[in-house]
Amino acid sequence: MNYIKDTLDFHIEEPSAVSLGKFDGLHLGHQYLIRELEKGREQGYKSVIFTFDVPPRSLEETDCKVLLTNREKEQIFDGAGIDAVIECPFTETLKSMLPREFLKMLTEKIPVRMIVAGTDFRFGKNRSGGPDELRQYAQEFGYRAVIVDKVQYEGEDISSTRIRSCIADGRMEEANTLLGYPYFLRAAVLHGNEIGRKLGFPTVNQRPEEQKLLPPNGVYVSSVTVDGERYYGLTNIGQKPTVGGGYPTGAETFIFDFDREIYGQEIQVGFLKYLRPERKFPSMEDLQRQIEEDRKAAQRHIR
Repeated sequence: MNYIKDTLDFHIEEPSAVSLGKFDGLHLGHQYLIRELEKGREQGYKSVIFTFDVPPRSLEETDCKVLLTNREKEQIFDGAGIDAVIECPFTETLKSMLPREFLKMLTEKIPVRMIVAGTDFRFGKNRSGGPDELRQYAQEFGYRAVIVDKVQYEGEDISSTRIRSCIADGRMEEANTLLGYPYFLRAAVLHGNEIGRKLGFPTVNQRPEEQKLLPPNGVYVSSVTVDGERYYGLTNIGQKPTVGGGYPTGAETFIFDFDREIYGQEIQVGFLKYLRPERKFPSMEDLQRQIEEDRKAAQRHIR
């Protein structure tokens, strides 16, 4: 996959089908857009995703968390077989473009034959462009506009906002249904204080990127992918209050039936089910007993 970022000076030579959007979460609605994009391949077009390096709303919100980091999105796009991803810097120049200017810029850099977007897609200065403008300028710039209706689940639109709400409440099973995959954290394994190993439950520790949305502090049944192999485990998100607290918020995972050193390696931890909140225990022995109960609960859920 050709991954283009940090520049407005991008060019693709081949006739292309382009999908426009933020793609935060790459949920079932986004996946439907990608399936429409793939139809362009049947006509010989390259499949291209055009997105931004930061969510436009992050310029107005001080605490703007994302469902997927850019690195995580890149991984999913690559797995979906997309030919090129343009992660465009959201500059003042781009912000000030009127809809027609934006489409003119895009079609001068890419021989666009097809544009795929959702009914809620907005672009151009002050979000003044949308599906109507994509259709309006289609003939002038030589592409076909494909506008895709929102995908629904249980009578409501699937959206990144809806999924964020589920995750913020710890409703992981609902969030995962809307995403079409387990919500995950992908990050390198860091050295910890090895308290878990002393308790008989060795853990791998990860620190999320600052903008990554994490579920509430607590204990989760998890799936863990290491070198393409899937395992199950138990993940705690929080600040380790029983061993002193004050740690930066992170994830530590006890991987079932796993005994390898993977420090420095990127692994993926998916959150399957919320079990309980994080809390401080009177002693390490009490913590050890609770982890054993959590392990049993997790294995019942996995079965």
